[in-house]
Amino acid sequence: MLPLQFKNGEEHFFLGEKFVLEVVENAKKSCVKIENGILFLHVRGNSTKKKRAEILQKFYRDELKKNVAQMIKKWEVVMNVLVADFGIKKMKTRWGTCNIRARRIWINLELAKSPISCLEDIVIHEMVHLLERNHTKRFFELMDKFSASWRQTKAKLREFPLR
Repeated sequence: MLPLQFKNGEEHFFLGEKFVLEVVENAKKSCVKIENGILFLHVRGNSTKKKRAEILQKFYRDELKKNVAQMIKKWEVVMNVLVADFGIKKMKTRWGTCNIRARRIWINLELAKSPISCLEDIVIHEMVHLLERNHTKRFFELMDKFSASWRQTKAKLREFPLR
């Protein structure tokens, strides 16, 4: 997989959909907008590749925070479990982690590129750890109870490799 350059015509993913990047220079405010299959990256003039990447990552982070907060709220009721806190961070080897003592889950920033169903299954997975610490038989029974699609999600996430 070639490194991203953040230039016009490049393909980027968001929530499992492929978008063509359109860089809009000389914007008053840096932001990301999506319309008709195009991901518009509004930047100030002469922005660097690093700055463009930061702007897109901020967009991904903000969107993930909204989605994860809604999912946690929904699944806390269903699972009868409480998440004290959550965060989004870039991880090289995991889609999510759970600190059981702090009741905090971390979600990989790269999940912003995968389908929303994958994100939800990862949130469920990390929340199940609050009910069952390890990947035991009970853990997988709980996963089956709360998400019939988690095995398909595991396979689907191979299409969205960690960078």
